[in-house]
Amino acid sequence: MSDLTLILGSKAYSSWSLRPWLALKQTGLPFAELVIPLRQPDTRARILEHSPAGKVPVLRHGDLTVWDSLAICEYVAELAPEAALWPADPAARAIARAVSAEMHAGFQALRSSMPMDLKRRAPGEGMTDATATDIARITALWADCRARFGEGGPFLFGRFSIADAMYAPVVTRFDTYAVALDSTARAYADAVLALPAMRDWTDAGRAEPWTIDFGGPKP
Repeated sequence: MSDLTLILGSKAYSSWSLRPWLALKQTGLPFAELVIPLRQPDTRARILEHSPAGKVPVLRHGDLTVWDSLAICEYVAELAPEAALWPADPAARAIARAVSAEMHAGFQALRSSMPMDLKRRAPGEGMTDATATDIARITALWADCRARFGEGGPFLFGRFSIADAMYAPVVTRFDTYAVALDSTARAYADAVLALPAMRDWTDAGRAEPWTIDFGGPKP
């Protein structure tokens, strides 16, 4: 039995939960998971049983509780250094941390107008001027990372890193809302979607019985 437990929100909707889950999967470390359905009458009470911050995800490791997605990813990287979740080169590692932090703190328009939703397709929904600005910044960032550091693999820094975990929910949004992508961004998004762990998460999210109605057509 693993002494790592990751407490998650609904897989169809919880972008913040996907990030550390994907990082943990890439390490190969065994861990238990507990999914708490979001936007249910008892959601907050159930989350507060695991974290006083009242949010998911939460990682429990023995007596330690870590309650932020990026902090969990950092902790996991230290638990499994052989997984190389940050690039080995100092310059690449600095940029990987910068783009991860930018995702962690920014892109509010995209988050608000195009929420993560694995259960439906809504082409064009949520496209505002502010959202388009966020999308342009993200795709430019992806292109820069791929051009400067992408040799050796299909991900932002070649091999999979925490930066890819941070942007994986954005990839799902671009898929849900059929955002038009240039060839570089499309190839990167396809590489993320093709990850076995990503496919497992997506299948599990779509199979969940809980539904949050953000509006728009269902598949």
